[in-house]
Amino acid sequence: MRNKFILILPLLLLLFVTDSLHADDGYRLWQRYDKIENAAKLNGYQQALTEIVLEGNSPTLLVAQKELKNGLSGLLGKEVPISQRPTQAGALVAGTPANSPLIKSLQLENRLKPLGQDGYLLLTTNINGKKSTAIAANTDVGVLYGAFHLLRLLQMQQDVSNLSVASAPKIRHRVLNHWDNLDRTVERGYAGFSLWDWHRLPGYIDQRYLDYARANASIGINGTVLTNVNANALVLTKEYLVKVKALADAFRPYGIKVYLTARFSAPIEIGGLKTADPLDPQVQAWWKEKTKEVYSYIPDFGGYLVKADSEGQPGPHNYKRTQADGANMLADAVAPHGGIVMWRAFVYSEHTPDDRHKQAFNEFKPLDGKFRDNVLVQVKNGAIDFQPREPFHPLFGAMPSTRLMMEFQITQEYLGQGTNLAYLAPLYKEVLESDTYAKGKGSTVAKVVDGTLDNHQLSAIAGVSNIGTDRNWTGHQFAQSNWYTFGRLAWDHSISSEEIADEWIKMTFTNNNQFVAPVKKMMLNSHEAIVNYMTPLGLHHLMGWSHHYGPGPWIKDKPRADWTSVYYHQADENGIGFDRTKTGSNAVAQYFPPVQKQFANIKKVPEKYLLWFHHVPWDYKTNSGRILWDELAYRYSAGVDTVRQMQQTWDTVEGMIDEERFNHVKMLLAVQEQEAKWWRDACLLYFQTFSKRPIPKGLEEPEHSLEHYMQLDPKFVPGI
Repeated sequence: MRNKFILILPLLLLLFVTDSLHADDGYRLWQRYDKIENAAKLNGYQQALTEIVLEGNSPTLLVAQKELKNGLSGLLGKEVPISQRPTQAGALVAGTPANSPLIKSLQLENRLKPLGQDGYLLLTTNINGKKSTAIAANTDVGVLYGAFHLLRLLQMQQDVSNLSVASAPKIRHRVLNHWDNLDRTVERGYAGFSLWDWHRLPGYIDQRYLDYARANASIGINGTVLTNVNANALVLTKEYLVKVKALADAFRPYGIKVYLTARFSAPIEIGGLKTADPLDPQVQAWWKEKTKEVYSYIPDFGGYLVKADSEGQPGPHNYKRTQADGANMLADAVAPHGGIVMWRAFVYSEHTPDDRHKQAFNEFKPLDGKFRDNVLVQVKNGAIDFQPREPFHPLFGAMPSTRLMMEFQITQEYLGQGTNLAYLAPLYKEVLESDTYAKGKGSTVAKVVDGTLDNHQLSAIAGVSNIGTDRNWTGHQFAQSNWYTFGRLAWDHSISSEEIADEWIKMTFTNNNQFVAPVKKMMLNSHEAIVNYMTPLGLHHLMGWSHHYGPGPWIKDKPRADWTSVYYHQADENGIGFDRTKTGSNAVAQYFPPVQKQFANIKKVPEKYLLWFHHVPWDYKTNSGRILWDELAYRYSAGVDTVRQMQQTWDTVEGMIDEERFNHVKMLLAVQEQEAKWWRDACLLYFQTFSKRPIPKGLEEPEHSLEHYMQLDPKFVPGI
């Protein structure tokens, strides 16, 4: 019997190892290069892509060659060789006219010219009389982007037998903002600690740094701000610059530039000066010398991101100077080196204003045309603060002589943080497609951001990162989709939410349509579900105090009125909502007339923004025919119902993907259902104290009393 067990043991071990190979913890993100299961597709690809010919040996081209070899060999289930020249039909030839005689022989210069520095062509063509595939670009990084596009097509099992693709980014600088601190905590981070292990840098380059760069390059992200906007001046000291250099060196082959946040008071804190006045010659000279030092370590340093005069951060206001004064001082420091300054517009008075919505516009609009050409004013998508839904920021379109860049939040600070499935493409698209009417109909926010509306060559977009040390990078498996979404929309904001979801699902999970179709529907409904159970009909800023986790519509009596919830919802016995029309704060006046007229008219304002712009009576009849109170109750309940539908949908796909990721999502959906109920019950019970109306019959009653919910006070919530 013992001998029989000894014989069986190796077989059991083999089965265990084999089974473990099918497990997937999400580390590979959307870059899963497993063998294609569809036999017909596999055979076609094996014949179409037989060898890789990549002329040139720059670090970026070597990265592209390695990615193609690993990707093709994995997807095609057999080794795809690297060749010096095409030896058979099906060669994949990649390069630029400058470094590849084969690409040059195709005479593609006229087709490549409009694609700029980052664009590329994917073509089916003849090389030396044999049918081949070409990846052609003006630069090495363009070749890398083209390589990732080809691999994406294979992962999605698309036809590659007759390729004719031309792709170029609509926005020049596509940047992740990491709110990472030097102690490795991450502000509003819900996926572990910071990736940057400052203690072991510069000597130790973690493989995760390279995989991070690969993932970003695969979706066209070309910049990373390593440090929190609530900046620490120490990062500009020699001790840290050698560490930043190590990261920059690791990222450079992937086309990624490094940026740093500049603390406005750095000349005092690390420079020994007595002032940080941007008009002081000594301060200006200090920044120029410090910046020169930064570039001596990192020759392609991207520039600075600055948060000033906001939430306790120092800035030009300390010296009675303007935001333009501060931005221009830093712009002059980086200009000789080709750098840019991204100056955040998230500025509001140290005194409680009449309406936070108006603050950034009032401060920045008069400065239009006063910023240097290498300054981008970084504007959040909405005027308050990354709420589940906001109307577009009124600054978009209002500063035609200034380059404005978009700031989206990828990390889900106000959207369930690390536990809720929230696919954010619909949110981003809603904002980008909003029409400012700055130059008549069709003057969309996207056209402001990409520079086409006002003929700006410099353009940028930023996303506040959701990445951490969790094995799957983003905490929630589906939060990966928002990193992916940001990159894809930064490259091409015309791509639809449906298309991006389709790509991500197929690359991340499976091409099986029995999985893809229901999961895509689940993703596309997820953002609206969260809006419904958190902030329906234009409500906003109802979250818990400080950590922003969970509901807190009763929050009041804080150091600033506009840091409370009651300031924003304005609920009383007569109704609810913030009046931003002429009878209230008149924030609507900051929009162009066609938008202003729509938002100011209670009958014409989109119902999703109703309570954002209007204080509405409880018995006001909504579009559904229900009175406002009943409609609120139905919206809150609909949000919970949608989460339950998501749970049911996910249960139907069990067995179609690996067990580990399936169970991960299943458990978090159960958490999300509980949190959705918490939001619904707490908010309805609180607002009921003003409406004095019953919850409509047929809707689920709250599980606990209002006092129960008001006493809940979560401790040690992630992301502080």
